[in-house]
Amino acid sequence: MGDSETGPGTGADGILAPAHTEWLRNVLTVAGPIDDVAAFELKAKGPSAVPWHLDLDHEELRLLAPIAAAGPAARGLARALRAQVEAHHQRVLAAADQPGGGCPLDLHRLVPIPARILQLGDDAPASRLWLWTHWGALQPLRHVRRLDPVADRWRKRTVRVDWEFWSADWTPWRAIVQLRQDWPNLRFDVRPDYGDASDG
Repeated sequence: MGDSETGPGTGADGILAPAHTEWLRNVLTVAGPIDDVAAFELKAKGPSAVPWHLDLDHEELRLLAPIAAAGPAARGLARALRAQVEAHHQRVLAAADQPGGGCPLDLHRLVPIPARILQLGDDAPASRLWLWTHWGALQPLRHVRRLDPVADRWRKRTVRVDWEFWSADWTPWRAIVQLRQDWPNLRFDVRPDYGDASDG
């Protein structure tokens, strides 16, 4: 299928992924009964870091490749960088096992990536296809900010909460569809701001 049929940036796997990621500002509104909104907020909190399997040997070779011409010192630098990557990855794994987190809207907490997909790593074709199919975006949300909640003046004992976030290339509309199914007592409204898209 050619570009004329799939559109710019569409790969052979059907994933719409531009060559250069553009970060799109969105505002998500969730409204409904106070208890249900509170339960959603509790579920949504996470570290905003996906615990992908990481092949450290492969990562060291990747780090070494652009500096190999520097000679023996390059391998030592690659090992030092590998140690930093490994330490960061261990923190990600530890955070994934703990409830809550610093991000108020974590897609992996709301629409979890299955363990069999995590084991493949983030750059595996099957992983990218899963993210596109279930999230509608290939990366976790960034710069997530919970805005002040407001009471729903039209209904008693209800509340509305807004989150501002930036998503990679597209609004994660497939995740929103899943959330509407998982939380039938809540109303979900997402508003992308195409005028403020910028390179990440």
